[in-house]
Amino acid sequence: MSTGKNPLAKAEAADKKRKIAIQVGVTAVLVALVAAIGIGIAMNRSSEPEVSAEITPPVETQLSPVGGAVTETGTVRVGNPDAPVQVRVVADMQCPACQQFETANGAALAEATANGTAVVEYQVISFLDRASSNQYSSRAANASFCVAQSGTDNYQDWLQSMFERQSGEGGAGLSNEELVQIANDAGYTDPAVTTCIVDRPYHDYVMAVTQETMAGGVESTPSVFVNGELNQTDALFTPNGLASVIADAAK
Repeated sequence: MSTGKNPLAKAEAADKKRKIAIQVGVTAVLVALVAAIGIGIAMNRSSEPEVSAEITPPVETQLSPVGGAVTETGTVRVGNPDAPVQVRVVADMQCPACQQFETANGAALAEATANGTAVVEYQVISFLDRASSNQYSSRAANASFCVAQSGTDNYQDWLQSMFERQSGEGGAGLSNEELVQIANDAGYTDPAVTTCIVDRPYHDYVMAVTQETMAGGVESTPSVFVNGELNQTDALFTPNGLASVIADAAK
């Protein structure tokens, strides 16, 4: 009888070792692949526009801008609340299309509020801070609340001037000093307005209103609603195009 090891057993042992080595290798590859995928996802997320990072959750604050011309939903109401037509304009002060809308229809909205045909609620939000180097979008939205709390008789004039002075995307927006000057030129000369623009007390409120507005279904600016219905017609960018839309809605 031979005292040497069984060749078949030896072969089986070697085969078993190979299988174990293969399994270990496959496991290592899978672990590395999962890690690589995780890193890739993290890198992709970090390279995406951080829109949500600029929209912070609502914070508790003792400052409540609600009251007077500012509604509980964060809109600035101009005109008679009992007017037959209700218009809601959602805009970002850094938005070029919003500037085009104001140029085309700012006068029509002012006329409609003046003659009592419509009440206009301006919802100035901020999601374009990334489009300027000095957070112009949120600073301008804060300024909107500052002037509105002082009164709305000059609000539409202020809004027109703000859009006329809008700077291009990518660079620095208007400075606080320029925002103060525009407010003063529009008739907002109360020192409290200046302090409000510089100190930005409505910053957190602006972020909260922005978040709630976008969560409510607004996907772009300008978004214009007439009696609750979103208007997506050419009237938005046609000179005085909304005048006929408001007139029809008033019938």
